[in-house]
Amino acid sequence: MRVQKISLLAVAVAAGLSLTACGSSDNNSGGGDSSSPSSAASDTSGTQGSGGSTGSTGSTGSTGSGATGSTGQNGGQSSGAHGPTGSGRASGAGCTTAHLSFSTSGGMGEGELIVNMKNTGSADCTLHGFPGVDLKSKDGTVSASRSKLTAPTVTLQPGAETRFTLHYPPNNSGGSGETFTQLVVTPPNETHSTTLNAGINVPVTDGSGPGITVDPVGTGK
Repeated sequence: MRVQKISLLAVAVAAGLSLTACGSSDNNSGGGDSSSPSSAASDTSGTQGSGGSTGSTGSTGSTGSGATGSTGQNGGQSSGAHGPTGSGRASGAGCTTAHLSFSTSGGMGEGELIVNMKNTGSADCTLHGFPGVDLKSKDGTVSASRSKLTAPTVTLQPGAETRFTLHYPPNNSGGSGETFTQLVVTPPNETHSTTLNAGINVPVTDGSGPGITVDPVGTGK
């Protein structure tokens, strides 16, 4: 999709932001969008993606920045059970959006949001690469660019969980900034998305400051 440029405010994002894959509302049954975006989230690591897709249709209530319990329709809140996140040999088929539940929690520091993904299926599945993350505000949509971290291969047993971290510049400017109220998340190698509540407030700058970036799945606390 094309990024809808914010008409009134210049959000602090990196110059090379890519469009990432995205799609459905977390109010949809199973957490996946029934419409198929144009491309999947890429599993390559260390470079910014060349493009993605969006297609969010959902609307969700707002929560505070980094608030625990913003949960996709695919499942309940995070149980805290963490699955293996090593870079060893993959086991099982790729994890699909329909068999993952999503939730958010606070990161290790200011300007970090953790997105948790839990395997709600009945078999092992694997994840490898960067998720697609689009941030939506009343003024438009911004796609997170990729960090330089290397993506591990993650195998999730049924009921196990992994995560990734979203980094953004916190608004310490004293101004109102720009607030993103929704995250549209697409797992690596998937074309279906889920929409999560968010309350991410960033400063309004000329674009020279730090941007919004996402780490690969399997990294973070």
